[in-house]
Amino acid sequence: MLILLVILAVVVIAVIVLFNRLVRTRQMANEAWSGIDVQLKRRAELVPNLVETVKGYAAHERSVLEDVVKLRGQASALPRDDIAARAQAEGALSLALGKLMALAESYPDLKASANFLELQQQLSTLENELQMARRYYNGAARNQNVLVQSFPSNIVAGLFGFAERPFFELSSDADRAVPQVALGPNP
Repeated sequence: MLILLVILAVVVIAVIVLFNRLVRTRQMANEAWSGIDVQLKRRAELVPNLVETVKGYAAHERSVLEDVVKLRGQASALPRDDIAARAQAEGALSLALGKLMALAESYPDLKASANFLELQQQLSTLENELQMARRYYNGAARNQNVLVQSFPSNIVAGLFGFAERPFFELSSDADRAVPQVALGPNP
């Protein structure tokens, strides 16, 4: 009887320890996602200023500017917790912003504008911070996914409803491509 109680106590303690590890990794992933969300919100707020600054110099390149505005709106409209959709939309926005920056390089007066230079620096800093936040989130998601998939924590995860987290990553090769901008009159 005593041996049975000791075994039961060990099992209960193991379940408690595994449950607490799962909670800790879930909270770290939530915190990490919050960091990405903050950076994405900052970027969404910066984009209109950047577009307006470039618009004055590159009025005939409206399609690039309209793409950035449209993609920003789409990314902002997605639910905060839909990580896969947000990753895809933000990847498309990053590509469009790259095109916008490449376009801006073709306008010497714009490149010399103090306002544009400040916005460009803010966007560059923001993209670096976003990259760090993505890495932190993906590390936290990896840790949670390992626990959710590993034995015996997968049993505890299943019992208490812990699930795998999607990674925040670029979804297509086009998102990884170097932006190309063809200058010239638009039809």
